[in-house]
Amino acid sequence: MKYSNWQVQKRTGMGDREIRSVYFLGIGGIGMSALARYFLQQDVRVAGYDRTPTPLTDQLIREGMAIHFREDPSHIPEGVDLVIRTPAVPLPNTEYRHFEEQGIPILKRAEMLGRITVPFYTIAVAGTHGKTTTSTLIAHLFLAAGRPVLAFLGGISKNYGTNFLWAQGHKGTRAQRHKGTGAQTHKLTTSPPHHLTTCIVEADEYDRSFLHLSPDLAIITSIDPDHLDIYANQDQMRKSFGEFAERIRTGGHLILKKGVQIQAKVPEKVTAYSYALDEVADFYPTRIVIRENKIRFDLGTPAGILKDLELGIPGLFNLENTVAALAAGWLSEIREEELRRGLKSFQGVVRRFDFRIRRDDLVYIDDYAHHPEELRACIRAVKELFPGRRITGVFQPHLYSRTRDLAADFARALAELDSLILLDIYPAREKPIEGVSSEMLLEQINLSDKQICRKENLLELLENHRPEVLLTLGAGDIDQLVLPITERLGMTGRTIELP
Repeated sequence: MKYSNWQVQKRTGMGDREIRSVYFLGIGGIGMSALARYFLQQDVRVAGYDRTPTPLTDQLIREGMAIHFREDPSHIPEGVDLVIRTPAVPLPNTEYRHFEEQGIPILKRAEMLGRITVPFYTIAVAGTHGKTTTSTLIAHLFLAAGRPVLAFLGGISKNYGTNFLWAQGHKGTRAQRHKGTGAQTHKLTTSPPHHLTTCIVEADEYDRSFLHLSPDLAIITSIDPDHLDIYANQDQMRKSFGEFAERIRTGGHLILKKGVQIQAKVPEKVTAYSYALDEVADFYPTRIVIRENKIRFDLGTPAGILKDLELGIPGLFNLENTVAALAAGWLSEIREEELRRGLKSFQGVVRRFDFRIRRDDLVYIDDYAHHPEELRACIRAVKELFPGRRITGVFQPHLYSRTRDLAADFARALAELDSLILLDIYPAREKPIEGVSSEMLLEQINLSDKQICRKENLLELLENHRPEVLLTLGAGDIDQLVLPITERLGMTGRTIELP
């Protein structure tokens, strides 16, 4: 699905300025790489810088992007028309200064995403956790139902092997949806008009990025304390999430997890719904049966019960995300049978409760969990699946500020493990903070079997440790250890090469 250069200009809000070459500062990030793939699909030249090579940047290079890993303006190609940057690349940056001096427009990733979504019927998923699985499942439900979809995801979909989706289908107009009438179907043989396409995005709360979006349907999964380097306290977080909810377009929907409090006056002609794991909400699961790592359930809706649904990924936290995704599909008038079929074929997201090895003598699960609530949910789900088995967790803290601000919560969550191996803090965009370290965190964890380990020593330690159930946890570069761990342990279980 490709557009002319004129259409790309209009759809990115760049007016009459031609866009033939886009440069990304921090191209290897999961959100940035999805945007880069979007522009590449429009026959725009894409290049960029990132600090270190990864399997994802290797894939972007194979797709045709020019990427370098040393901060050096001499590596920047000529003729750049637009620069997109991520806050994960700290300023000052020599390449950033180069573009400023050249007078080339520079936009944050969130600004560009907001501009791109304007013409589309947009579903935005916000929350301090649960965003990626929920948004990826929504995209899959729409595609399985034959709907045209443009999706910018915060993880790699296992169904499609990518974090960027743009596929054709059929669906009625935004006006039809808002009237609540049965949508007509259209078999599309060419690129659909924008109003026929559903754009699905994660609404990132960091740096208040989600305030660049104006969705038609918004989901808020959670508001736990986080990013306290941006928000002074949780009240400010609630206020910011409230401002996000207030940006929902007229005639739209808000799907809010039961019990989550936001400081907002929901706009008139926006309908609010709740969801939860119990029957006090508008959308809820009932008759839940967990067997063989599959969850079978019925779904309660404002109009009755959808029966005989099956989710093929384990964990009640995944079921909760699924209820939100199904609510979005139901409100978008996806038929019951299409929802049922789409859910059953959903394979999940890489690094979200991701089984890497599963044998009688060893289970290895990799997860992106980097917040205390995410850690707690993951560990408890593993205990439910494998009762009585000893659980070893390898955790890489993400950000000095988050480790400092939530240290007590991290300590309580990690104490639920049987054995803990703690890696050094992954700094991302931050410089070290005096007194904040993995050693500081380790001291607070009430666990007898705990230790610090450097990344380069982890494989040997695990080989000697021989865990029963192994978890790797974190949002930093711990993902680059997943495949080596699988290979080093010498197992023949399910091995997936990371995209």
